[in-house]
Amino acid sequence: MIDNPDNFPIDTRNAALALIRQYGPDAQVIAMLRAAEFAALGDVDGLAAWDDIIACIEAYDSLGPVGGVLH
Repeated sequence: MIDNPDNFPIDTRNAALALIRQYGPDAQVIAMLRAAEFAALGDVDGLAAWDDIIACIEAYDSLGPVGGVLH
């Protein structure tokens, strides 16, 4: 479900925006790769954090270009 990015904790928003700035349209793919690494290690807390970051990226993407960040 796509949510308002403001509903996520600040750390999650900061991580999502950093990935969007660095990787542009590939940000979600990069986040999914990181989530998979935590899943492979059995780190459920790390996986949950990355799942939130992925959801936040989706929320930002649904808004279009944000803060001058263009894909």
